[in-house]
Amino acid sequence: MIDFGPLLSNPKLFLLGGAAQFGIFLIILLATMIGFNINDAAAIGIIGAADGPTSILVAMKLGSKFLGPITVVAYSYMALVPIIQPAVVKLCTTKKERLIKMEYNPVSVSHTTKVLFPIVVTIIAGLIAPKSLALVGFLMFGNLLRECGVLRLLSETAQNILANLITLLLGITIASQMKAETFVTWETLLILVLGLAAFVFDTVAGVMFAKFMNLFSKKKINPMIGAAGISAFPMSARVIQKMGLKEDPNNHLLMHAIGANVSGQIASAIVGGLIIGLVLA
Repeated sequence: MIDFGPLLSNPKLFLLGGAAQFGIFLIILLATMIGFNINDAAAIGIIGAADGPTSILVAMKLGSKFLGPITVVAYSYMALVPIIQPAVVKLCTTKKERLIKMEYNPVSVSHTTKVLFPIVVTIIAGLIAPKSLALVGFLMFGNLLRECGVLRLLSETAQNILANLITLLLGITIASQMKAETFVTWETLLILVLGLAAFVFDTVAGVMFAKFMNLFSKKKINPMIGAAGISAFPMSARVIQKMGLKEDPNNHLLMHAIGANVSGQIASAIVGGLIIGLVLA
């Protein structure tokens, strides 16, 4: 479950979450050119979102025969966020840009707003990409359990016991798809490379879009925040916070990065639904 406070305090961060999905579509085109059919290419491209559940759902809905490799690659790169993102971000930014300070002035968000927000997001996501409701709906439902304030036991169960059980079941189910004759192939190596490329391009897109926003903003955005627009929550936000502190011990970017990270989670689920809808149309 996630905290929408930082995102509601600075709604512009929604744009960074959307921009950081660019690599998905680029890799879909590249995978198609290499020789993968459109269903497999779409499932490979979504790895760039750095969102394991979205990758699994898209691969299953599109009937991809590479469900096992896609799952392994998606979760592997999620774990490698602290290694991959710093190198990519440094290549895309200057020392001066990384030193940009952003003041955090949290806006008081009412209880009613916190309850209505997941409901409104689910409705809007359903209108934009009906196929995304399985992902967005459960994500928002979990937060609704917490924010409503009257379902404490259900909220705690969903955050801990239920989440762990689902993780175990997913691991067992996906493992059954990883037979040697279908997993140890050259296609798996290609998926590994394409998945990394998707992840890198998503990070670059987020950073570059933050730079673009700075052309029109009086209050500058630290471009590193754009890298947190991927869905690896909260790992990516923590990476950006550590990078900010390394450049300047007084530069605290965590809450801004959390906002972008949350928007990335929502955006990746919507993009996954859009891809399913477009491919199966």
